[in-house]
Amino acid sequence: MVALPTVFFLGPAIGAIIVYLFLRMQVWSKPDAQAVASHGLWVGIIGWMASSLQGAMSAGTIRANSMGSNAPVTPDQIANALAWPIVASLTVHALGQLSYPAPKAPRRYAELKIRRIRDFLPRKLAWTTAAIFGYAALAVAWIAALPAHTPVPPAPPPPPGQPTAPSGPGPFPGQDGRIPGTELALWLGGALLLLAAGTWLVLLLIARRRQLETLDGDDNRMLRTIATNRLLRTVSTIAAGLAAIAGNFASQPAPGAAWQSSWFNVLALINMAVLAAMWWWRVPALPSSLKASQATSAKTLRNDPLTHGAVRLSISLGTVLGLVGGLAVVAGVAVILAASSPLDPRAFPLVTALAATALLIVIAAGELLMARNYGRPHAPARWPRQPVSRGLLSFAIGSASILAVAVAFAVAAETQPFTPRTWPAALLLSALVAAAGAAAVTAVRRRRGIPESEAESGLDAALRAISLYRIVRTLAAYCLGQSAALLMITGDAWYSVFPPGDGVYPLAPSPAVTVGMVLAAIAVIVAVVPVRSLLGTIPRVNAPAWRDGLNDCRDHG
Repeated sequence: MVALPTVFFLGPAIGAIIVYLFLRMQVWSKPDAQAVASHGLWVGIIGWMASSLQGAMSAGTIRANSMGSNAPVTPDQIANALAWPIVASLTVHALGQLSYPAPKAPRRYAELKIRRIRDFLPRKLAWTTAAIFGYAALAVAWIAALPAHTPVPPAPPPPPGQPTAPSGPGPFPGQDGRIPGTELALWLGGALLLLAAGTWLVLLLIARRRQLETLDGDDNRMLRTIATNRLLRTVSTIAAGLAAIAGNFASQPAPGAAWQSSWFNVLALINMAVLAAMWWWRVPALPSSLKASQATSAKTLRNDPLTHGAVRLSISLGTVLGLVGGLAVVAGVAVILAASSPLDPRAFPLVTALAATALLIVIAAGELLMARNYGRPHAPARWPRQPVSRGLLSFAIGSASILAVAVAFAVAAETQPFTPRTWPAALLLSALVAAAGAAAVTAVRRRRGIPESEAESGLDAALRAISLYRIVRTLAAYCLGQSAALLMITGDAWYSVFPPGDGVYPLAPSPAVTVGMVLAAIAVIVAVVPVRSLLGTIPRVNAPAWRDGLNDCRDHG
């Protein structure tokens, strides 16, 4: 049997590996300015998602009704609820720096100037973050002097047949208590110190990371400023969240005759204001990335009258894929709800498979439409030199491995009583999705070539590479989504498959459910990752050859 500490860290370790592979995928094949900008954006998004303190908002509250929702009260519960979001968010930003590729050129160019943290700190944001940390420290110190409250249990219901007052209040539901303020203040203060120390270490990592050889000096300096900007905005919201937890603790009324059923947390309102301010805080852009994005963005290519029609069709197909994926998920859930209400969790694998299959069918249909409108039988089929980047391919293989682990866990969980048997259906659906993926790859491989002039050399191969990217991206997202569904469905059997070493089963959700939620979020992110980095491989010419041929046809009648 696996001991609890090992199992406890297994889920976060898997999540860190997935995040690292996903971030490395962004800059593996070609870490140019545009790819680096996309990489930094996803670091900010994933780090923001991991920083949620929602599970700790009621820390220190002793529930009066034991049948209600649990709140972190014991030291281990409070420590887990506070530490994991902080560590996870800082780890994501650290992985963002570690996932950059190492220099590969035979000669390396070093800067003589020593890089310091203050050289990359955005001054206004740094002072704002320091003020928020000071505000959080004051809120923590404020609750240190607050006393503990004993919870008041709910009043028992009146015996059957006993008359009640017609206009009196309903049964007393009880009132929550709380632990001593000193205890919670120590935990919140420790979390704030952990956040400050971790932020400083990540800032050191940002300052001392090696230069990217694919960027010039100005871009490298701005890249560190961007990373610092995203880090400070995230830790500011976490610090404000710690203050909101203190405010929630202090706002609870004391039990007594003047009992109150509602109260307002002012610090939570300040937390929302900080969240909105940090969300809208401007992020600087790389100088070269700004120029490249203006030249190769999907909007620019779509609005350019000289853009090849096949390129327009490929760009439009990306928009259609987003709509089809969302509609497939909504339609799948609606059909399942119509068949059986409420929604059966065992239907989640079917919804995931339907969405993936719909996307793959649309990609294959787009290839057939492109061949019909722009392909010619005599034009040679140009296969891309590197059909799929190593980063995306490695990420897809890792996602398939995670699906295999999730299926193995579902098989082990089946031996426990009252556990749904979902893995046979998941395997069957995965085989169908794999078949749809193979059909889509075949459609890309056998599509008729698009005529291209010497100036347009590489157009056909670039369009095939974009389609292959979308296929592999869809399959990787499906593997992660299917893994998430299996883990969340069979997660209740986690402690039966891996019993704790001390024989005490925790009340918190099993790690399988937590890992499943993380995988589901990453699957959604992967499914919507655009092919912006591949748009730069499309050749741009002043007069496409297909237009010249069309004009010749018109001239001849």
